[in-house]
Parts: sequence; C-alpha cells; structure tokens
Amino acid sequence: MSVYSFSTRASQTEHPDEGGLRIQVTSTLGMIPIPGATVTIYYTAAPENPIQQLTTDSSGQTSVIELPAPPLAYSLEPGSPRPYSEYNIRVSAPGYETVIISGSEILPEVTSIQPVELPPTEVSTGSEEDINIGPHTLYYDYPPKIPEDEIKPTNETGEIVLSRVVIPEFIIVHDGDPNDASAPNYYVRYKDYIKNVASCEIYATWPESALYANVLTIMSFTLNRVYTEWYRNKGYDFTITSSTAYDQKWIYGRNIFTNIDYLVDTVFANYLSRPGVRQPILASYCDGKRVTCEGLSQWGSQYLAEEGYSAIEIIRYYFGNDMYINTATQVSGVPSSWPGYNLTIGSSGEKVSQMQEQLNRIAQNYPAIPKIAVDGIFGQNTANAVRAFQTIFNIPATGVVDYPTWYEISNIYVGVSRIAEPG
Repeated sequence: MSVYSFSTRASQTEHPDEGGLRIQVTSTLGMIPIPGATVTIYYTAAPENPIQQLTTDSSGQTSVIELPAPPLAYSLEPGSPRPYSEYNIRVSAPGYETVIISGSEILPEVTSIQPVELPPTEVSTGSEEDINIGPHTLYYDYPPKIPEDEIKPTNETGEIVLSRVVIPEFIIVHDGDPNDASAPNYYVRYKDYIKNVASCEIYATWPESALYANVLTIMSFTLNRVYTEWYRNKGYDFTITSSTAYDQKWIYGRNIFTNIDYLVDTVFANYLSRPGVRQPILASYCDGKRVTCEGLSQWGSQYLAEEGYSAIEIIRYYFGNDMYINTATQVSGVPSSWPGYNLTIGSSGEKVSQMQEQLNRIAQNYPAIPKIAVDGIFGQNTANAVRAFQTIFNIPATGVVDYPTWYEISNIYVGVSRIAEPG
C-alpha cells in the first residue's frame, strides 16, 4: 500500500491535535472490496492542496493515517468552537466512476472510518458522484424534535403488527421530511443506520458510558418505529426519516467512528423497556443546551459519564428507575443465531463448521483472510482466520468468535453471498 504525503503545515498549526482516518472502498454492487483504488485527501478549507494520497489494499482499505484536528476539550463542552476538522476525499479506481466526499469529520484521539462505494463504469451515470456530509447536530442548529408519547397506543386495530421485538436486517430511511415526496429512500442495514445516527448525534470522544446511553436511546427510538410500523400505518413506504423534527439525524455517506462502530456491534440487539410494555420505548433525547426536552440530555449524559455514572445510571437519571435494558431474541437476516457462548481454540461442533464455511466464503472477496478446513474443530488456523476477519472489520483481533464477531461474520457472509445471487 503506497502513501504519498503533501504539506500540512498550515492545518497542523491551526489544529494541534490529531485524529485517525481509514477509507474503506467497496463496489455499489455489493460487499466487493476494491483494491488498488487511489484515495486523495484534501483539507476542506484548502481543497486545491492535496494532503495525502493512499492506495487501498486487498480488502479495499487504506492504512490509518493521522490528520490534524481541533483540541479535545472543544468536544467536551457545549458552545466551543467546532470540535472536528473537515476533509474532502476523492476516490478513483480503474473500471469505476470517481466519488468525492466533502466534509468528512475528524475528531481528536479517535479513528474515523469513511466508507466509499464506487459505481462500476458500465452501470454508472457517466459523471462523478459528490457526497456532502452536513454538519454535526451538536454544532449546527437543526430543527428540534416534535414531542411524541414514548409509548404508542396498542388498542387500535392494525396499530401494532409485530408480536415481539425483532432486530431488522434493513430499514428504509426517507432522507427528508416525511411529506417531501421528492426525498429519496435508502435501504440501510440496521447496524449501519445506528452507527451513522450515533456519529451524527454525539461526539465519539465522550466516555463510553455516555456513548452507550445515547446509543441505547437511538436504538430504542428506531425499534419503536419498526415495531409500531409508525410510518407505514400512515401510508408511507419507509421506516424512519432523516429529519430531526420527526426522528433523528442520518446522513447519506457520512463517516463513522471506530469506537461507536464496535459498541454498536456489541449491543445492537438492546433497547429500552418499561415493565408491562412490550414495545421498545420511543426514547426522546436532545442536546440539553440549545434545546431541552423531557428525555435524555446529550450534553448532560456526557457530564454524568465524566462523574462516573454507568450507562444504565444515566438512562435512569433521565427516564426514571423503571426503565430497563432489554434484548431482542430474534435477529433477522442471519443464517443462525448466536450460540450463547464464545467459540475459541478447543471448541467443536456444528456452530464451528458453520462459522468456518462462512469465513471461507467471505475470503473469496477478502483474500487477506486465509482459507481453512471446514471440519468443525476450532484450531489455530481457524483462530488465525478469525483474527484476520476481525482486523478488517474493526473488531478487537482476539481470534475468538464472541457475540459481535459472530454477527459480523453472519452479516458479511450474507452480504457477499447475495452478490452472486441471480437478479
């Protein structure tokens, strides 16, 4: 992988801290990594001067590079100067159309992952695609949320169509106001949607308990929309919108942060629950400074986390002691559910065979993962393959198939398998 550096003296003077950035390039046709793509990075304030040029590896990824960012303190206090720096990213590869990302956000002391999907030339529109990442919700004045009841009525026929909480594989995001018929709809994997919203709504530099408390509210809000079929019961053809007035912020093509990425992988089946209420709670939240609400204060959660509060303590501080963390038992779109225990060296049986078979299929698209025998025995070769998978997909490289690794293997396996399916 080649890396070319250009002058960054001006931006380094302005932003003394640094944050990491890794670009992940795939085809729009599916989870096909694009090796050998050329990635050029520009500081948004000086788009005529390239900072660095990189080349993607066999997994379609660049190395992590460090880029100037504002001081960490800016993201820990409301009303500070903008706490993130913005970069433009141009990605090109033979046989694909060029994509330009404007405004990818870099926070200090955390690593950003910028996903980029390139359309193959034969299916493209013949022009460059420009993706503009709007400002963060804690920095910019977006419309405040219209208040709603946290529990939806269940006594109306057709109001609730699900008998239990199910984690969906995809949700449909309407990128605008619900009444804006011109706004596009996007099919988005559930976990990717949560990671995107969390990266839009909170700063990844916050303590983990604050991140978890906020992610819980985001997931519970989303699952309430799924469970109650809220928009479909109103005649719309989508699950949720990107409007902050009606739902929560989601930005097409935006970057996410590695700690949020892994946290969501670890807790994605969780949601907030009250005793005797089947549906996930429509947990409201707001920044707590420019806008106040009866739900969670985002800045307040940061302060409480700094004081040592756990995620559930933060949740109960704002929602009351009868709010609990619940877990959905059914996850859609995966071949088999989590076995309930870690698979590691010495494990054996059907679950190991299934996981080995899935890893081998993934390795056809991601050759950095070594092929292994499908024998149902978890030996050192299997551990090495698991470790390679974890490295590619931002999971701690332990070589152990834990809960987040199991479901990430399942998700990627389903994604790469669908590429070969006939249309």
